[in-house]
Amino acid sequence: MRTSIKAALLAAGLLAAGCATSQKASSGATTAQPKPAEVIALLTKVNDHWQATHPAQVRSFWDHAAYQTGNMAAYAVTKNDKYRQYAEDWAVFNKWQGATSDDRATWKYKYGETPEYVLFGDWQICFQTYVDLYKIKPEPIRIARAREVMEYEMSTPQNDYWWWADGLYMVMPVMTKLYGVTKNPQYLSKLHEYFGYANSIMYDAETGLYYRDAKYVYPQHKSANGLKDFWARGDGWVFAGLARVLADLPATDPHRAEYLSKYQGLAAALQKAQQPEGYWTRSLLDPAHAPGPETSGTAFNTYAYMWGINHGVLDRKQYLPTAMKGWQYLTATAVQPDGTVGYVQPIGEKAIPGQVVDKNSTANFGVGAFLLAASEMYHFTTKK
Repeated sequence: MRTSIKAALLAAGLLAAGCATSQKASSGATTAQPKPAEVIALLTKVNDHWQATHPAQVRSFWDHAAYQTGNMAAYAVTKNDKYRQYAEDWAVFNKWQGATSDDRATWKYKYGETPEYVLFGDWQICFQTYVDLYKIKPEPIRIARAREVMEYEMSTPQNDYWWWADGLYMVMPVMTKLYGVTKNPQYLSKLHEYFGYANSIMYDAETGLYYRDAKYVYPQHKSANGLKDFWARGDGWVFAGLARVLADLPATDPHRAEYLSKYQGLAAALQKAQQPEGYWTRSLLDPAHAPGPETSGTAFNTYAYMWGINHGVLDRKQYLPTAMKGWQYLTATAVQPDGTVGYVQPIGEKAIPGQVVDKNSTANFGVGAFLLAASEMYHFTTKK
């Protein structure tokens, strides 16, 4: 751990003096298991810093909504009511809606940030948090718009709603969460249908990885060095999204084995692409394309690995070193002394040669990804 950060965390009470890594992350060894109180303290520092510097009253678009998925995970492990209130203030500000158009004849689902893009997944990820808040206080208004939008969408003949990798994180968990509160089986059948389309255009069987979207499929598109170009955050979206789906999917779902297979395949593929320092580079298989650490993809991957280890669907011996190296990077490099989460690639859709990503590069979705990883690490530290 860098001396300055370690000193800062010690001073803040976030590390016990006797808790140090067993070996450097670059050796490939697992870091020492942190104590539950250490994880909670660091999670709290990061989330308190974000909320103190960013008001809840912002739009319900994907980046803010992705942060809220992490904020709700933080609430679940801390029971800190101000985190729930922050999410609720955001939901109320947005009237429990995503995109706001009521004219169904104009509803669209390609890329768009205006009110008619109701069927676009970037405006639907907010429904994940609305459902979580509904389960805390089951007022129908909290999921009324989510149900209206998703049930209309499922009534259409189209199945190509999830045409980019990010969408699998944005919307797949909406389907399982709404199934959980409605028991409408169509949510699960359409989940499988839409996932099948996404696989048909983005999944690469040779590597087990996902292209960001059809524009990036090899050899139509290549990395700077002529390789297949898989975007780290894009695969992080899918890996984390599958973990969230498996968390809520009934054990009896006829397609559970398929989701699990894709999830475990990503675990194996991403393990090969991890850098010795614990992070994943922006172009997974071509580190020289855009070298250096990137936090959002690394945090989503760390979360997804820890979730699988915690739930017995990833082999602990095989994958715990990978997850712990990711955690070591997040705590020793990404998180800054004031609680800022740095090295987050800005909003985009690909690895960009020459783009500066440094300790000052932060973003709401990157903070959310860190909170997810920290929440799963906390669960790991408390397992008997």
